[in-house]
Amino acid sequence: MRWAALLPALGLGLAMAPSPTWAQAYQCRMPARLAPLSAPKRGRDAVRRVVPVAGYTLALSWSPEYCRGREDLPSEVLQCSRDHGEFGFVLHGLWPEGKTAAYPQYCAAPPSAVPMSVVRQTLCDMPSQRLIQHQWDKHGSCMAREPARYFQTATRLYRATRLPDMERLSRKPLTIGMLKREIARANPGMTPQAVAIRSNERGWLQEVRICLGLDYRPRACPAHVRQPRGDAPLRIWRGL
Repeated sequence: MRWAALLPALGLGLAMAPSPTWAQAYQCRMPARLAPLSAPKRGRDAVRRVVPVAGYTLALSWSPEYCRGREDLPSEVLQCSRDHGEFGFVLHGLWPEGKTAAYPQYCAAPPSAVPMSVVRQTLCDMPSQRLIQHQWDKHGSCMAREPARYFQTATRLYRATRLPDMERLSRKPLTIGMLKREIARANPGMTPQAVAIRSNERGWLQEVRICLGLDYRPRACPAHVRQPRGDAPLRIWRGL
């Protein structure tokens, strides 16, 4: 069965034409050569925690804010230099959640490297080799036996999520609650309670997180998910 036929069952809409905030692959120009990844070395804080999965979080980072001040960093060249495309929302990750705030993580022992073929298929959605490796090691290894399956699921959910016109929203007074309602309105079957917004201490948008059930349908975010006040002011940085 084609993936497009599965989207209604997942409760996510598929935009029929690209919009400036989600059609990242139309702008993406990744280099022909990439440094191969090796199995990650986990730090002391990378505690293996295997608990039952109760749902998922689809995390989408707002790239203009993330890249502010990082444009010239060698470690961020793919996402932030503008040499390989300009990005709006990018895929941060698809995270398995537990029944409490203690979510599963680092489930594979020992850790494994993501194949370069999978990296190339994912880079236009998640334009960071380092992040791709980290997401597989910390989160994906608790969802799938191999990286290809994990990133296939994550990128399909990301590409199927409709996003509002961020250019328009950035030019008007905005609150956390207003953006949640705009995102829910763009995705049939989604409610504002399924959307969590993360901003920095100055009130600039950093990330949109969509709470999903085990069937990948949007669900109300669990009580342990921290939510700022709906009337909190929110600003959207569009980049220079």
